[in-house]
Amino acid sequence: MPFTVTGAFNDGATYSVQVTGQADRPVIGSHRATALVELHQGSPVSLSPTGPVRAVAGNDEATVLAVLREYTHVVEEGPGVPRKASVPG
Repeated sequence: MPFTVTGAFNDGATYSVQVTGQADRPVIGSHRATALVELHQGSPVSLSPTGPVRAVAGNDEATVLAVLREYTHVVEEGPGVPRKASVPG
């Protein structure tokens, strides 16, 4: 289910994207955020501070969101965002 993410890059530039869950176009709305996600395709990313770790894939909304969270300051996540992974404790 697509959802919206709003955030800012380290240089202060803001973005708002729709995370689509589609492999060929994982995010819509910001060329810079799109390039960021494409740059990390196939790279491991932690879904939360304690894991699990998965390879970034355009059709995996959780990994796309994890890239945005790791490399930008996510300010707001719209309805439909995948729940954060939790580690049983």
